[in-house]
Amino acid sequence: MQLLLQTMCILLTLEKTFCFLKPKTRNPEANMNVSEVISYWGYPSEEYEVVTEDGYILSINRIPFGKNDFSNSAPKPVVYLQHGYILTSGSWVANLPNNSLGFLLADAGYDVWMGNSRGNIYARKHVYMDPNSKEFWAFSHDQIIKYDLPATIDFILQKTGQKQLYYVGHSQGTLIAFGAFSANQQLAQKIKLYFALAPVCTGKYITSSLRLFAFIPPTMFKILFGEKDFLSPSQAKYIGQFICQNELVGTICNNMLTLLFGYNTKNLNESRIDVYLGQCPAGTSVQIMLHYSQLADKGTLQAYDWGSPRLNMQHYNQTTPPFYKVENMKVPTVMWSGRRDTLADPKDVANLEPNISNLVYYKWIPDYNHVDFAIGLDAFHQVFSEILSFINEDQSH
Repeated sequence: MQLLLQTMCILLTLEKTFCFLKPKTRNPEANMNVSEVISYWGYPSEEYEVVTEDGYILSINRIPFGKNDFSNSAPKPVVYLQHGYILTSGSWVANLPNNSLGFLLADAGYDVWMGNSRGNIYARKHVYMDPNSKEFWAFSHDQIIKYDLPATIDFILQKTGQKQLYYVGHSQGTLIAFGAFSANQQLAQKIKLYFALAPVCTGKYITSSLRLFAFIPPTMFKILFGEKDFLSPSQAKYIGQFICQNELVGTICNNMLTLLFGYNTKNLNESRIDVYLGQCPAGTSVQIMLHYSQLADKGTLQAYDWGSPRLNMQHYNQTTPPFYKVENMKVPTVMWSGRRDTLADPKDVANLEPNISNLVYYKWIPDYNHVDFAIGLDAFHQVFSEILSFINEDQSH
């Protein structure tokens, strides 16, 4: 925790030091929402709202076809992309079209959908709860697994008339998939292939500075960060607009990402940091971070621990949180991980691998960190081209 706070203090000090320089927005997409980014590059853009069973309203984005395919209205295979921790659907269109998975899939002839998990900047509405209330923020990974993912996938399949789709998850997008596809067999049957990028299942061996959160007692954590949102949009805007867009401190931002996600600075396009920071950090709940800390502390994939046998009994009818049993997941799975990933540590991934009963393919990339799988300069060659090959091959059968 001290290391993280020290880093933030350095950034704030630099901002004050160079305040006489006006921050420069290099890219117009930095101030756009996801729909606007898609349209900016000449692609068709659609946006929908999904209402979950417990009343959360989630915005989802769609690229129904490629940039040069406007005349083709025939139904297309569906690919669904789910973002990682404190990110948004915008992470899939944050790079240039030739290196953004959302655009690449659309140009390859697929119907692309991109989801948002409750709590980020595009999923902060509810049927009746006030987003400023503590009740709104009382959710962990369990609710995303139980409500968000099934509601979103069912909405997409109903809208497109398809029976199955391809699922691509990054980071948290893999964790909720492992949980949902192992616990909900009806949902699992709707997935043709599951592509896991930087898979997170347990966090026993993570070396990211985020690991320090696991050492903070829950009561103290709530005193420090409150009981609502974590890394709010206003905080994200401050970091992005007033610090990292300055050329003099752009390298510091790169180092900050290294501290959080792992070392591979040469694979980050620093000229687009303003775009990345337009979508990240996008916020989540404090309870999500507490749940993540529990995964790191226990080294197991379990439901949220309410802190006492009595409270767990109230929520689960047992004194300990139930496990998500990944070995029960039958979905064909394709997986990529990185040796320099400090969040999806190689040791954690090695422990996960034998529990995936239908692992079709697994690639270990020596120099990859956690964010390379979404925005790395060579992500097309290392990962995206292989995703396209797997889907194309599956479609040919």
